[in-house]
Amino acid sequence: MSEEQKSTTINQGEPAPTWFSSWFDTPYYHILYKERNYREAQLFMDNITHYLNLPEKAKVLDLACGKGRHSIYLSQLGFDVLGADLSENSIAEANKNANTNLHFKVHDMREPFEEKYDAIFNLFTSFGYFENDEDNLTTLKAIKESLSEYGFAVIDFMNVTQVLSTLVPEETKTVEGIDFHLKRYLKDGHIYKEIDFEDKGQKFHYTEKVKALTLQDFETMMEEAGIYLLDIFGDYKLKKFYKNDSERLIMIFK
Repeated sequence: MSEEQKSTTINQGEPAPTWFSSWFDTPYYHILYKERNYREAQLFMDNITHYLNLPEKAKVLDLACGKGRHSIYLSQLGFDVLGADLSENSIAEANKNANTNLHFKVHDMREPFEEKYDAIFNLFTSFGYFENDEDNLTTLKAIKESLSEYGFAVIDFMNVTQVLSTLVPEETKTVEGIDFHLKRYLKDGHIYKEIDFEDKGQKFHYTEKVKALTLQDFETMMEEAGIYLLDIFGDYKLKKFYKNDSERLIMIFK
């Protein structure tokens, strides 16, 4: 996911129109972000799976998989992949690509899986959307509980320090004839992106929100969850992490 993406309140029981359950399910979300660099994403998956030395047919979980584009690529690398996401619409779309080695299911990342995995990937800033900060810790614990004895987990998050230093407060992006007016700002420890646009005579407004978690924040949560942080990288080529300059915060743990 892109840097400043994702939030909304999730109520157990009856679904509420939370931001990630509503915005991610609209066609406009996919229009706005259609030009993401998927080749770069595939190179990252090549690099990280080689780094982890995953055996052929390793059981891999793609957590917060969206429509499954990265799950599909991981399965093409020879792994047995499950893509999981809270969005029923996204999973319905992803399921069109399901096969013997590629499955999808609707799942709340705060809940551990009964199945254990050799690798769990949470990619492209797909973390930190919950209203309740405790849910971030709960999610980390659930990831740890879902790993096999020799399994590894990977969280690929934005590097908050670098994002804030280069934040563009306002811009307009025109995609498929739609002018998306974007506003970005930091408030109450979250990075917000407000999105306004008009289409077919109707006005739309969505707000993305993600917790501005630093490496130190993750280290604190991981210690509390009994997690071992094994390595940290600063980009998709797995170069060293530099707090002020690196584009990504990529953490390998178990």
